[in-house]
Amino acid sequence: MSLGSARESLEAIAKSLADVHDAREYLIRNTRDVVILCSKSIAAVHHGDMNSAVTKADEAERLLRSHRKKAGRDLVGHLSVAEQELVEARALIAIASRRPVPSAAELGAPDGAYVLGLLDCIGELKRLALDSIRAGDAAESNRVFGIMQELYEVVYPFATLDKVVKDVRRKLDVNRSLIESVRAAVTEEARRAELIRALGEAGAGKY
Repeated sequence: MSLGSARESLEAIAKSLADVHDAREYLIRNTRDVVILCSKSIAAVHHGDMNSAVTKADEAERLLRSHRKKAGRDLVGHLSVAEQELVEARALIAIASRRPVPSAAELGAPDGAYVLGLLDCIGELKRLALDSIRAGDAAESNRVFGIMQELYEVVYPFATLDKVVKDVRRKLDVNRSLIESVRAAVTEEARRAELIRALGEAGAGKY
């Protein structure tokens, strides 16, 4: 019995799968560069260097666009971490710059990566809020804390979709704790400021 066209089919399949394997290895290696650039962008925001933050995020986005073409439809899952990191960096830059958070469409981000990236951003907002408290900028710490709460509230309904958006419930639980810790810090700072004001008024009243 001759294998006939089955042999030709297997040869074609072998070539196709080899191409997929090569593309997968390429994406695993090269998406690390996107993650590193996004991490540098986020670090630049915290150092107050917004020009560098935007430049690094732009570079990461250019790389990610080229990787999306390489991935096609079969390997998009290998871009998930990089997609989340870019959403996180872009959202943080926007909030720190007092601009609207970009939409998923504006970032070209898949639905799940967009949701998870925004949740990751809440952790970076905690750092912004605490840095503002240390700098004595109560107005900024309150602004950032308010955004943390708002982000959490709009993403919370996705908790029911944990089977679809993997890890969303765990990240929501982590962020609830982060928000409560910032709430305590902001409240304590407000009490401290009020005490200082009251003491100042009392001291002034003696003269």
